[in-house]
Order: sequence, then structure tokens, then C-alpha cells
Amino acid sequence: MLVPPLLPQPPAPLPSALLPLASDELHAWLRLACARGLKPAALRALLGAFGLPQQVLAQPFSALAAVAGSVAAQAALAAPPPGFAPQADAVRDWCAQPGNALVTLADAAYPPRLLAMTDPPPLLYVKGRLDLLHARSVAVVGSRSATPQAVEDAARFARTLAAAGVTVVSGLALGVDGAAHRGALDERGGTVAVIGTGADLVYPSAHHALATQIAARGAIVSEWPLGTPARSANFPQRNGVIAALVEGVIVMEAAMRSGSLITARLANEMGRDVFALPGSIHAPLARGCHRLIKQGAQLVETPEEVLEALGFAAPAAATVAIAPAQKRARHGRQEQHSNETTHPRTASAASQIALPLDTPPGRPPAPNRLDDKEAQAVLVAIGHAPATLEILAQRTDMAEAVLQATLLRLELAGHVSALPGGWFARASHC
Repeated sequence: MLVPPLLPQPPAPLPSALLPLASDELHAWLRLACARGLKPAALRALLGAFGLPQQVLAQPFSALAAVAGSVAAQAALAAPPPGFAPQADAVRDWCAQPGNALVTLADAAYPPRLLAMTDPPPLLYVKGRLDLLHARSVAVVGSRSATPQAVEDAARFARTLAAAGVTVVSGLALGVDGAAHRGALDERGGTVAVIGTGADLVYPSAHHALATQIAARGAIVSEWPLGTPARSANFPQRNGVIAALVEGVIVMEAAMRSGSLITARLANEMGRDVFALPGSIHAPLARGCHRLIKQGAQLVETPEEVLEALGFAAPAAATVAIAPAQKRARHGRQEQHSNETTHPRTASAASQIALPLDTPPGRPPAPNRLDDKEAQAVLVAIGHAPATLEILAQRTDMAEAVLQATLLRLELAGHVSALPGGWFARASHC
């Protein structure tokens, strides 16, 4: 029979730093945490029965087996693996660096929500603010190959949530994760990155600068020993920690086989709220979200809906920054609306885009092939949601004349449709 788990109560206020572990206690924690065959649930039972890991290792085989079974007892008492002593020294040196902490299952700083897991990680390697592990939080997750619209939505949702004091949790991956961290980084709620490698590594390497910023102003959390490289088997377990750490999960964009769906499923099993953004029925990366909605996830279109559903106070409007591209797009739509009100259009949208100067009179330019770099860039920038000229200019970084000419080619080739109000959308067959 399993003994009730340790339930440390966080002090008030939560300390921003932990006292360093004594050498024998550190060695005992690392030995048990790294013991092959000793599952977290069994380790938790042993700690509940005997106290700190030094006492666990001091027990005879029969006493350990009576609590957690013979397999767990054998694993706990096995000799440490080769190279254990240098590994322990490396952990001690890592913990001595400013901002680094090793949080054990018995520490008051251990996140209480993780204790609801059946297999909470015995050790957490944390870089940054420990208090964020106890804050009210929401996960923002989605595709690594996110569309520009999903990247913008992730940053906007994260910015609004964090401005309301909600900590935004994600996995430091490319695409939606990175956008969510960036959106929340400078707001009062901050951001936490739960990673699938050792805390001394950054994956993907493209996020090295972002990880440095998160460690300085937010927190990076890993359950894996130092030096652990990126392995595909680690990330579903990482997703479980994300799901347990938060009160709700927002899925921005996901294919039918996506790690974000794993996070959503685990969150649902733990009783967390699951939210999903809808998308175009033609968008492959919207199908995962649509599937979640069919299964009962809450369809949301604004971050305020998430705040309301979870009982958070919405931030003051002045505290939520608007991205420059959004400001330009909003201004452009207002001007467009004003022009339409006084001068209604009678011609097609294509006729209002200036033709290239080298086009012979009376002949439209021949549409470029889809391997045209500019055409491909514009199609990717449009994605599966309508966008204005201002938004496309920001996403593609093209000169206005080049962008207009490319849109015209795509429209004449039937790949893009011009909509009222200055919006452009991909044709349904593209």
C-alpha cells in the first residue's frame, strides 16, 4: 500500500532562493532520482514512509520492499552508475551559479500543482524566478511550423494574459511556443519555459537568446539531469509537466498528430480547462484544434474569453501593447472604411492595384509560377486567414510596389482573392 505523499506547504512569502543542499543530501537525491527502475510514484512512497533520501538509502531491502515492492527496493539500493561522482559535482557547481536552483520533492518551493501528478518529477532544475512556479498560470502551445497568423495570435494572447498577472507557460519550441514566451516576457505575469533537455542546454539552438531572456526575467524548468540532449521520448513527459503546472491550456494551432494535442489530453485528464482557436477548414494546422473543439474544448477567439472562463481579472486596456503591424493594419482598415463610405468601389480589387511599369498597355502580366519566391512568400504570409496589405508588408518585409505586383499576379492566376475592405485571402484550392 502506498503511503500518502509528501505535501509540503509553501511558506508565506515564498523564498526567492533555496538554501544549498548538504553534500550527502544532494548525493542521495541524485542517486534516487537517477536510479534505473525506480519510478517516481515508488520514490514518492519511500520518501513518505522514511523521510529524506538519506533515510531511504539507510533502510534494509526488506523495509523498502514492504513499502514500494521488491523491484523498487532493488533499484533504490543499487550502486550508483559510473560517472556519478563527477555528475554530482557538476550539479553542485551548476547550483552555485546565480539564479540556478535544484528543487526537490520535499522542498516548500516545489510547485504544488505538480504534486497532483501520479508521477511528479523528484527533482526540478530551475533557472530564474521560483515564485512563478506557484503563480496562477495558463499554457499557450501549438505548432512548431506555425503560420504567421498563429504566431501573431500566440504573442497577442500571451501578452494580454501576462498583463493580467497570469504566468504564461510553454515549451520553448519554435513557432507558437517561442511567440508565446516573447509576448509574455515583459508583462507582470511573466513566462515559464518547461524544456525537454537538461537545464544547461538550449533546444532549439535558435532560441538561445530567448532562453537567456527567460532565465533572467522568467523561469526555465527541467526535470532532466544536466547534459541530457533533446530526445523525442522526453517531450511527451515534458508536455505532462506543462499540463500539470497550469490551470488551463490554450492550443493555438495543431495538426492531427501534434504534441500540443498530447498536452491538451493530459490537461483534460488532470481536470484543467482546454481552449482551442478555430481556423479555416482548409488549413491542415487547424484540424487539431477543430478536433479538440469537437471533443469538448472551449472555442475561444480572444484572450479575454480565457481570462473570464478561469476567473482572472482582465487587464486595463492601456497595459496591453499593440504590435506595430496591428496598429498599421487597424489604421489601414479605418482609412479603407472611410474611403469606401464616401467613394464606393465599382471595380474589382485587382483593377485598383497599379500594374508594373513594364506591362504593355491592354495586356495583364502573366502570372508567375508558384515556385516564384515572392509569390511563395506572400502565400505563406497570407496563410489560411485573410490579411491586409499592411499585415502582409510586415510579414514579408517586401517593398510595397513588389508586394502589390505579386498580389496582382497571384490574383490573376486564381491563387488569391481580393476581399472588400482591402483584405486578401488564399483561394480555397491553394
